[in-house]
Amino acid sequence: MAKKYIDVMDTTFRDGFQSVFGGRVLMEDFFPAVAAAREAGISHFEFGGGARFQSLYFYLNEDAFQMMDKFREIVGPDANLQTLARGVNTVMLDTGSSELLDLHAKMFKKHGTTTIRNFDALNDVENLKYSGERIVHHGLKHEIVVTMMDLPPGCVGAHDVAFYEKTLREILESGIPYHSICFKDASGTSSPQKVYETIKMARKLVPEGMHLRLHTHETAGVSVACYLAALEAGVDGIDLAASPVSGGTSQPDILTMLHALKGKEYDLGGLELEKILKYEEVLQACLKDYFMPPEATQVSPLIPFSPMPGGALTANTQMLRDNNILHKFPEVIKAMREVVEKGGYGTSVTPVSQFYFQQAFNNVMFGPWKKIADGYGKMVLGYFGKTPATPDQEVVSLASEQLKLPPTTRKALEIADCDETKSLAHVREILTKENLEITDENVLIAAACKEKGIAYLKGEAKVNVRKVSPKKEEVVPAATNEFTVTVNGQKYQVKSDLSSGTLLVNGEIYDIDIQEGGEGSSTCNDAGVNGAAIKAGLPGSIFKVLVKEGDTVAKGQAVIIIEAMKMEIEVTSPQEGVVSAVKVKQGDTVVNGQLLVVL
Repeated sequence: MAKKYIDVMDTTFRDGFQSVFGGRVLMEDFFPAVAAAREAGISHFEFGGGARFQSLYFYLNEDAFQMMDKFREIVGPDANLQTLARGVNTVMLDTGSSELLDLHAKMFKKHGTTTIRNFDALNDVENLKYSGERIVHHGLKHEIVVTMMDLPPGCVGAHDVAFYEKTLREILESGIPYHSICFKDASGTSSPQKVYETIKMARKLVPEGMHLRLHTHETAGVSVACYLAALEAGVDGIDLAASPVSGGTSQPDILTMLHALKGKEYDLGGLELEKILKYEEVLQACLKDYFMPPEATQVSPLIPFSPMPGGALTANTQMLRDNNILHKFPEVIKAMREVVEKGGYGTSVTPVSQFYFQQAFNNVMFGPWKKIADGYGKMVLGYFGKTPATPDQEVVSLASEQLKLPPTTRKALEIADCDETKSLAHVREILTKENLEITDENVLIAAACKEKGIAYLKGEAKVNVRKVSPKKEEVVPAATNEFTVTVNGQKYQVKSDLSSGTLLVNGEIYDIDIQEGGEGSSTCNDAGVNGAAIKAGLPGSIFKVLVKEGDTVAKGQAVIIIEAMKMEIEVTSPQEGVVSAVKVKQGDTVVNGQLLVVL
């Protein structure tokens, strides 16, 4: 009896890069590995979309469409090249209009895509209807998705087999055109038994011969067990990655899965151990200069309590590193549990996972529920669709009060279509104002990436990758210092390591408490200031300066917008006054407690 053929999608060059490097890998560095993968017999790749669209413009000064075109040239015309789309968000973090949903599908078809995997983080099937229709309209295969995770212990009301059956039935009854179905667990928190029962349930409901897939991550340490359970239940395809961007926060390794299936009646994509080994050796060489975050290689037993997706975890820790507050990560992850519990149980996958992390970050930095993150607030208020469960009403009230928005039950796409700033005409006006060429590609770049997309198109984008070579400008060394201190005639050899919070004195290690600048801090550039000092409440970069010298400001008026952790955070004036000095400019990097404006 012939073994059952299992289709393997290689996620290395999209989800693998996102889950390990925050999507920050330059195309010329990894293209040799793409050729090696093709030589190894791989013909199904995830090659773009998701966060690997925006990240090229944000951090790499590269064009995602050019990358996709070159990828297609390398693998040939017959390869199945797949991208990831977030329903009505497509490759954006915000809801797109109908025009933008159509343009997304049109442009991805033009630039080599075969299949688009299309999901909604809230499992609101309404958000999959028009996006799926446009994908198929433009000649692409549509892989529709049910998103999965496990709820924190003690929580009930969604994300069990009954919930997934309800969601799948809604998809089947909706009339949305599709070619395959994927169950996607971005946090890797679903238990093997739940996976088994879910796939068994789906196999009974879907038409005979329908292709079923499972996607998961190793973050919680159960991915191989989940894939084995899914195979036993009748799944047709799974997603795997290649070392060094496999395991940990990414997908299981191809070699690992080949080993796990030895002796079983499955043909894993026709792949051979020795050929995959050679491919992985090429990939290792391609990525040898890239900084490998330690957390990317780890399995965390805490993830089922606070389901942070692998694809978002390292992106967030990298941002914390960039802002010198990585030590806050354990607190933020711990705080995320409550945020999930009170947020209505949207699946922890982009953009909802980012909403969860941003709100947990705010709860740690500003105090519990003192500052509602814009995305999280809009989610609990209903602006992105219907959450699986009703959010905590106290949080809903806080969100409504702080964001000055009422709760809504309107469809997310309907709301977006009423927003003139999300129209193609509006984006074209911006391009015209900036003297930029109006092409479909440029319109989508500007719409998806906003100011950073415009900066790229104007040639003002910067490369921000992390490599280990000391010759590279992007290396951020640890904050260390060595010196000799004399106290009462006694000399002490001292080495401080601010990144780890330790002090080495004559060979003995001591923990030190690193105080961050705050409202009372005078460690930044405010010496000799006469007047009220307005300081940064957290590290980040200056997104916008809203005032100039001589301006009169009111108490509570926004004077600066800081961009931090993918959020735009307003810094407001604590009192009425006249601006006597502005100490920063757009694009500056600031630390916590740094002086911004003087009244």
